[in-house]
Amino acid sequence: MAEKAEQPDKRSESRISLLGSAEGRILLMGVALAFTYTCWLGSKMLFSPEEAQLLVGMTATGIVFGRAAGMAFGYSLGLKHATVIPICMVIETVMTLVFFPLFVLSWRHLVVVKRLKSLFERVHKAAEAHRDKVQKYGAIGLFVFVWFPFWMTGPFVGSVIGFLLGLRVWLNIIIVLSGTYVAILAWALLMGHLHEKVASYSSHAATIIMVILLAVIIVGHLLHRTLNNHKNKA
Repeated sequence: MAEKAEQPDKRSESRISLLGSAEGRILLMGVALAFTYTCWLGSKMLFSPEEAQLLVGMTATGIVFGRAAGMAFGYSLGLKHATVIPICMVIETVMTLVFFPLFVLSWRHLVVVKRLKSLFERVHKAAEAHRDKVQKYGAIGLFVFVWFPFWMTGPFVGSVIGFLLGLRVWLNIIIVLSGTYVAILAWALLMGHLHEKVASYSSHAATIIMVILLAVIIVGHLLHRTLNNHKNKA
């Protein structure tokens, strides 16, 4: 009976530590932002269904293939900077505010998400691989890491590196999101320039850019997975 009575106490303690931690509050912020964004898309479905379909397509592309592909997809549909940039920022912010705290809480064994276990393991390996490079330059190194478009250098991996380096939670989030927003603005400028160049040769400039980016991302993903499999076998 005594053992059974202890179980609710342990569960309540874990809930208190979850809600009382900075990571728990960040997770709640991420969920609230995701809910707000979903409600906004839902309202678009009611009042402007055609535009909503475009926004949902861009959102899905950004989540699956990353910011560059999502932005290229948006531009290929004729969406402007004023729409593409904020949406991309919201998507990257939600993913960071949700997945980073889940990783930390899983690391501390406060939350267990079995479906995300393999993802967390891959991100942890990527973070460890780049940790020493970032550590040399501290916060500036982390900012550049998140901003520069190398493979596996997004905000999620960057935030995990900041965690492994022992950065304070909110400082880590601020640096990572700042680098992410600068990267999004840089991609917007680059794609606008590419669109002007390619448009002189073809009226389907944005679509061509999107297809090329998707091809590069898919090939890069396959190469990354192949290299990891070879390393694991070795």
